[in-house]
Amino acid sequence: MIYANLFKQAEYSARFEWGYEGARQLGLGSSIIVIIDVLSFSTCVDVVVGRGGSVFPYRFKDETARLYAEQKGALLAGRRGERISLSPAALQSIPVNSRIVLPSPNGSTCTVLAKESKATVIAACLRNASAVADYIRERKETVTLIACGERWPNGALRPAIEDIIAAGAILSELNEHTLSPEAQMAVAAYTSAKRELAWFLEQSGSGQELIRSGYLEDVQVAGQFNGSQHVPVLNDAGAYETMRLE
Repeated sequence: MIYANLFKQAEYSARFEWGYEGARQLGLGSSIIVIIDVLSFSTCVDVVVGRGGSVFPYRFKDETARLYAEQKGALLAGRRGERISLSPAALQSIPVNSRIVLPSPNGSTCTVLAKESKATVIAACLRNASAVADYIRERKETVTLIACGERWPNGALRPAIEDIIAAGAILSELNEHTLSPEAQMAVAAYTSAKRELAWFLEQSGSGQELIRSGYLEDVQVAGQFNGSQHVPVLNDAGAYETMRLE
């Protein structure tokens, strides 16, 4: 137990960690958990809530997801290329006030795990980094930022630079918080990349994967730094809905 506690960054009010275990291990000691999956879950969430919609995260894209969508009276996201999918560019044209179930092995799964901690869970990306930082500063509570990363073919976590950069952008504005060493390294990543955010996003492994598959616009939408004032907050019904900061 003592060994496990070494990794919870408990002495600090702003923390940073990766993936499923980060959400599990650090979530219980946090008042706010920020889920960051820039390409593309949390960017999709920001786009949908910006149109007055709701996003229900779901871990699996299978028959149970279809049943869950029916239960929630929501549309189930399909494959990229369909009108409703894990594509921020496509979601920009959905009807306002849409209710969507968005399965994802990264952002959705980390959201579900974070929810178990009973903390306030919010979704962040490059588009709403400053809005999320404002939300955190107003509450002056302990916060953990979770970079969801991607998956290698064997299911193992693949750290994604776009997620640590977005985390660093938020953490860099939390001047009244004490940042853990891990959080400080996220800030360093953002500081290194901030003059060329679009380049880093497009040249990252995740960015190149999308671009080579024909989804450059998804990367461009994700790179609209601080273009949104919406803070998606997970509600009691299990959906992200917006809190707009004026």
